Amino acid sequence: MARIGVEESLTDVQQMLQEAGHEVITLRQEQDASNCDCCVISGQDKDMMGMQNTAIQGSVINAHGLSANDINQEIQQRLQQ
Repeated sequence: MARIGVEESLTDVQQMLQEAGHEVITLRQEQDASNCDCCVISGQDKDMMGMQNTAIQGSVINAHGLSANDINQEIQQRLQQ
């Protein structure tokens, strides 16, 4: 399965993705995102990790207003592309 970086505050999303078989990495620093297929951020802080440069080649999903199920579906769609 995919390697997904998830912001530290999104514990429900982390748990769901682990149960779905994904490798979940907690995003604490910019370099944590570097080897991820996709990252999920809370959207509460526009630049939550102080990133100035793109540290990931994959998709970034803003979780603001989405349920854990919605996020899982979004990840599945983006990984199929």
